[in-house]
Amino acid sequence: MASRALLVDVHTHLYLPRYASLLRQRTAVPLIKSRSDGDRLVILENEPSGGRPVGPQYWDRDQKLAFMDKHNIDISVVSTANPWLDFLSPSEATSMAQALNEDLDDYCATGPNLSLSGSATLKRLYGLGLLPLVPRVSTESVLDEIDRIAALPHLRGLIMGTRGLGKGLDDAELEPIWARVAEKRVVIFLHPHYGVGPGVWGEKDNGHVLPLALGFPFETTVATTRLILAGVFDRHPELKLLLAHSGGALPQLSSRLASCIVHDPVVASRLKHDARWYLGKLYFDAVAYGSEELDFVSSTVSRAVRYDTHSSESLVGSSHMMFGTDHPFFPPIDAEKGMEKWMSVVENLKAIDDVGSWSDAEKDGVKGSNALNLFGIQS
Repeated sequence: MASRALLVDVHTHLYLPRYASLLRQRTAVPLIKSRSDGDRLVILENEPSGGRPVGPQYWDRDQKLAFMDKHNIDISVVSTANPWLDFLSPSEATSMAQALNEDLDDYCATGPNLSLSGSATLKRLYGLGLLPLVPRVSTESVLDEIDRIAALPHLRGLIMGTRGLGKGLDDAELEPIWARVAEKRVVIFLHPHYGVGPGVWGEKDNGHVLPLALGFPFETTVATTRLILAGVFDRHPELKLLLAHSGGALPQLSSRLASCIVHDPVVASRLKHDARWYLGKLYFDAVAYGSEELDFVSSTVSRAVRYDTHSSESLVGSSHMMFGTDHPFFPPIDAEKGMEKWMSVVENLKAIDDVGSWSDAEKDGVKGSNALNLFGIQS
């Protein structure tokens, strides 16, 4: 292996063949529909452009590996992309989650190895499983799936949307689920899907820009804040939550959040810590596209421990951040001109390299070793 640090992608998706087949059979959103100009993935009502062009890059492992090779990505922690399973019945979601998790473990297990120095090896592909989180599902079936994910050797966590069992992540019915996830030390990758209400975007056609650039991060911001306000991190301090898109607006608004809590006695009496302290319990992908944004998130996380007057520990914010690409979304816009590098890789790596406050070791951590530590990937 080259002397450079490993590059690990924690935000990279696929639609396993079983899942793509399910979406092709559907006649209502979400679905994959055939058109004269190619298949389209439609995951939301009234989606601009009739959905996204979808093809083998969404499920073919060789194409995933080719993308990794093109950009010198050593390891990918792959997750099913949205939508989740909440459009299915409880029984359908339960059986589909189990099948997809077994499919994903096999997808990773039968993929190639990465040779390290000496005789050590790692897999190039690891996965994040799915839970059957749908309204009226049996709690036991969800707990069983957490146990299965924890036992499958190539799954290192799970990906979760923001609706939980239909009422959001502060729903009291999720309490045994948080407890089991914390007990099993399973990492949760929290990823948006629904954005915010479409009425806020106005009548002008702006394509996907507002829902993706603002709606998705705001969804993550609200969902995570509701978790904090519900005291989930107080009751389950071992919970490990990785936030998509660098945590949305939560780092920027954390001090405003803290002030609002102090002035609201209902919530202030519920929490054990200043709201800013909880950012130190979170992890963030580095899918922000700019060094200034990454620097801000890192510095905000670093200061989190200052808000626990009983603690003398320190926290390096960059240690809670890790590289991601959002593949296979946002493909090259000038591929026909030979510009085949993906902006999601080039710009996010440049952003990491350009953070002036980070040492070379910190940058290497964000690129790879932080993810290896969080997901317990070791030879």
